[in-house]
Amino acid sequence: MTFNHQFSRLFQLDKIQPPRDFLPMSSDFWQINVNNICLEIGAGKGKHALQFAKNNPNFQLIAIERTEQKFVAMQKVANAETFANLTVIHADAVAWAVHGVPKQSLAQIFILYPNPEPHNPNQRWLNMPFFEFLLSRLQPNGKITLASNIADYIDEAYQKSVDIWQLPTLKSQVPTDSERTHFEVKYLARGETCWQLDITKPSDYCTRFDDV
Repeated sequence: MTFNHQFSRLFQLDKIQPPRDFLPMSSDFWQINVNNICLEIGAGKGKHALQFAKNNPNFQLIAIERTEQKFVAMQKVANAETFANLTVIHADAVAWAVHGVPKQSLAQIFILYPNPEPHNPNQRWLNMPFFEFLLSRLQPNGKITLASNIADYIDEAYQKSVDIWQLPTLKSQVPTDSERTHFEVKYLARGETCWQLDITKPSDYCTRFDDV
């Protein structure tokens, strides 16, 4: 199956330069860990990344954070814990994914409490042409987990996922005792409701980047 291309601009791969000081993962990394590699976009200070690495020793997690201050905090904790299944990256996630992630290589992608981009909705993840490329890096039956405390953001993302990207999508409320990220802890402590989308890529799903 494929989505309706007329509703999505084609992502311009040739416009994306490699991140500064880009060091790709080795080919052995992708081959040895096939079917067990996950990506976290906007990992912040690494709270979820560390929890995931600890609780899922059979999976490799690549945690990317663009903001230097947050990345340094995550790197410090990651170095202290020395999890062999966690790699932290300081880079823009779009550029790093374009130049560093092979097609159909990721079992799961986490996007937890992203910037809602209130003044630029086109920069929301499911509104971006890049999202098609990101789907091409996901394995068949792979999953994307998106969480936010903003109901309108989640509702829009759900609509885009189902109607535009034509992906099986489940919407659920985050348990009030969940502690995956610092944002999640803060929002739930204030009594806010947090929401999650679990998006699955069907085994026969096609994108325009499957051969790239």
